[in-house]
Amino acid sequence: MLLGPYLVRRHPRRSPSLEANPGLQRPGPALRPSAGMRGKLLPLASLYLVQGLPYGLQSGLLPTLLRARGLSLTRVGLAKALYAPWLFKLVWAPLVDARGSARAWLTRSTAALGLVCGLLAALPPAEAGQAGLPVAAALLLLLNLGAAVQDVALDTLAVQLLEPTELGPGNTVQVVAYKLGAALAGGGLLALLPTLSWPRLFLLLATTYWLAAALAWTAPALRQPPQPPQPQPSEHPHYTLHLLQDVLAVPGTPWTAGFVLTYKLGEQGASSLFPLVLLDHGASAPELGLWNGVGAVACSIAGSSLAGALLARRWQLLPLLRSVLQLRLGGLVCQTALLFHLDIPGASLGPNTVLRGAALLSLCLQHFLGGLVTTATFTVMMRCSQLAPSALQATHYSLLATLELLGKLLLGVLAGALADSLGLRPCFSLLLTLSALPLLCLSLAPSSLA
Repeated sequence: MLLGPYLVRRHPRRSPSLEANPGLQRPGPALRPSAGMRGKLLPLASLYLVQGLPYGLQSGLLPTLLRARGLSLTRVGLAKALYAPWLFKLVWAPLVDARGSARAWLTRSTAALGLVCGLLAALPPAEAGQAGLPVAAALLLLLNLGAAVQDVALDTLAVQLLEPTELGPGNTVQVVAYKLGAALAGGGLLALLPTLSWPRLFLLLATTYWLAAALAWTAPALRQPPQPPQPQPSEHPHYTLHLLQDVLAVPGTPWTAGFVLTYKLGEQGASSLFPLVLLDHGASAPELGLWNGVGAVACSIAGSSLAGALLARRWQLLPLLRSVLQLRLGGLVCQTALLFHLDIPGASLGPNTVLRGAALLSLCLQHFLGGLVTTATFTVMMRCSQLAPSALQATHYSLLATLELLGKLLLGVLAGALADSLGLRPCFSLLLTLSALPLLCLSLAPSSLA
């Protein structure tokens, strides 16, 4: 329950033996979704699915469309710079906190995304020519800006609406629906390209956004309860160091910020490099597309769903996170052993061999374990943000989400350079060490997040 701006939790009694060892706490009976919980989760799932569309659009669909229109590989690659607004969510998160409700921001930003898609539908690159590319790029930048504001507003609304017992199912919905939305935009719409022209594609997206905006505004379960008057965390204006001090003063924030910045370092580097190593040693591109594309997404969704089911059975969050991190580390040890074997001169992945099958299956296994870890970590993030005053929750969660994104991008970008400069074996040994660090970090977790 929320009492003023702070979250109050009721902890069940524990037997002395379990109190002495929290990692041995047994799960309780499964938490059955109530009508109230389902009423929240269904519209949140629809909105998170829509939130995943821009990422899938620009990571899978847009590069193919631009290349098919004759753009150079350099220009297609530069389109990645359009993701920049996602790294600056902290700039407008204080506005979401200070001006209007999160639901109002969510509705407006989603409707604005529909408007931008409508403008893109009126500007097909093939008809606009090279002179129209700056206009298309500017509209795509606006699309990312609107999507980033929508992300802040939707996450803030979820933080404010979900009860402590609903965080596990809620974060499962968040992760799974977002991945499904990205897969639909990146793969589903790509499959429809022969029948969907550029204008029809963006008109379809515009209609989807306007329907989502209507859902955000009219769904009764998304109406926030009135908040009692409360003092501002500080009397200083926004965008100052005092605001950052208020955010960092929330219990558990420094630890959570450090954890989310580092928990994906090793996994992200390995998942970026290992498919390329398999390609160099005889795996085919279609094989990797199947196992590291379709198979990886399916396994990641399965892992996220399993984490939500375990949390719904009232598994203790931090012991569960420790267990899945240990499993992930074991999977990376196996993958590193495979790589060490492949790094022997003359080694290759022969067709129909056990080694080839194990290498391809390891891709799916790591994405499955990564889904488990991600959902548990997002639950920790949301639990920490619920401890913040309501006037700081958008800024607080945006800080954690930005650090989580930076941590994933860091090794994803630098992994290739590390492999070229250090060699594969030292590089993967480093990645394995980085994957062990979150386990050490968990031993310092504050009691406020337990």
